[in-house]
Amino acid sequence: MATIDAVSGPAPAKVPSPLKPSWLRSNWGVLLAVAALVTVIWLPTPEGLSIAGQRMLAVLAFAVIVWMTEALDYAVSALVIAALMAFLLGLAPNPANPKVLLGTSAGLGLAFSGFANTALALVASALFIAAAMTATGLDKRIALTILSRVGGEVHHVVVGAILVGFVMAFLVPSTTARVACLVPIMLGIISAFGVNRKGAFAGMLMITTVQTASIWNVGIKTAAAQNMVAVGFIEKTLQKSITWLEWFIAAAPFAILMSVALYFVMTWMMPAEVKEIPGGREQIRQSLAELGPMKTAEKKLLAISLTLLLLWSTEGVLHRLDTSSTTLAAVALMFLPGIGIMTWKDAQPRIPWGTIVLFGIGISVGTALLQTRGAAWLADLAVAQFGLKYATALFILGTLSLFLTLIHLGFASATALASAMIPIVIAVLQSVATPGINIVGMTMLLQFVVSFGFILVVNAPQNMVAYGTETFDAKDFVRTGLVLTVIALALVMLLGATYWRWLGYV
Repeated sequence: MATIDAVSGPAPAKVPSPLKPSWLRSNWGVLLAVAALVTVIWLPTPEGLSIAGQRMLAVLAFAVIVWMTEALDYAVSALVIAALMAFLLGLAPNPANPKVLLGTSAGLGLAFSGFANTALALVASALFIAAAMTATGLDKRIALTILSRVGGEVHHVVVGAILVGFVMAFLVPSTTARVACLVPIMLGIISAFGVNRKGAFAGMLMITTVQTASIWNVGIKTAAAQNMVAVGFIEKTLQKSITWLEWFIAAAPFAILMSVALYFVMTWMMPAEVKEIPGGREQIRQSLAELGPMKTAEKKLLAISLTLLLLWSTEGVLHRLDTSSTTLAAVALMFLPGIGIMTWKDAQPRIPWGTIVLFGIGISVGTALLQTRGAAWLADLAVAQFGLKYATALFILGTLSLFLTLIHLGFASATALASAMIPIVIAVLQSVATPGINIVGMTMLLQFVVSFGFILVVNAPQNMVAYGTETFDAKDFVRTGLVLTVIALALVMLLGATYWRWLGYV
């Protein structure tokens, strides 16, 4: 009996595996950052700049390139930057006593000094509150409740989306968490209305949702981590505290006007293919009904959130409890037995720990730049190059606003941008000789510009969350974002020339 040793028929053709990019192509950002680091270190030390200051400028160059190119995960980049600071500063002469080295222990202390900043406690606590909102579903209930009260007309739905973003900014102190909550709700609305998911209405609604989040990042102090970076540097460098209410009074007019502008820009530049969607409100109400009655955990969290909002808004008026301390106490309360909004096990996977690490190291970079006088030296150079020494306040504001807007095009994180640039902004403002400039107020106003992630999808995590829904093209985001950015810059200049002068901030 014959034995068959081979399977009849032609052998299947081998499918070539996709070529992996070369190591150089995959890591060009890291190599560029290292090259910048080495170059700045090996350049002759300029007059008036300490060796420690020069090395911190080298670390800053490394950090900016890594953050702009996203060559490393943000949390990983933070650890690398901390290690560089520990050794480069530790092996540099002490700026206070050049005859001795600073020491790696002191260098490491500077690298982790940001973790002792009260702003870090606020950001970490805010992330826990955002996690609690998601875990209990309270954020979704609030959003659907507001949307259920708008009509079925397209323009009403757009107004509802802006209103939801406004309310959520008070209660959910994390931009990415707010948008991550709202995106599936908006997709549900688009689906319920029966319109094309790639149509004008879907794109307009999604872009409106994410741009509202960026606008109210400016309007509310606790809405975004980058605000805490700026406040932390202002408190440490200028010895001035900015309460939640002071920030709101100063920034709310900008955010309100930008919200109005957003409505007109979106309805004009991306007109919907339909005017009214029958049954739209009913579908939202049905989604709300599916959540069932309000759970006990939601009621507890709502009570804590409203109490916290009351404490934030009355700081310096009815009491002297700072924002960071009250927020930390609220988070502690959420974990106590008997209240039980969520457990530590529930919270852990919902917290972006990398953001907290980046935030702490980012503050450390800025602090070290200020302490080693590296920021002051760079600021003097910028003042001389741009002719800011005796310029008017509005010229300085316009020049720095344009600079921050352009450099933001290369950043995917406003927190990273604020960490790198706000210390330099403060140093620049301290270097000018124009009389009457309020450095605290000008820094706040320029921090608003740091939050302008309107132009590119990659300018902010929340933009990328919305873009992942494939409801709009990047070109639509860019063209509407450019108009919003021009309006925002014009409003900053207008505020600087009028309202802020009345407040005494400029």
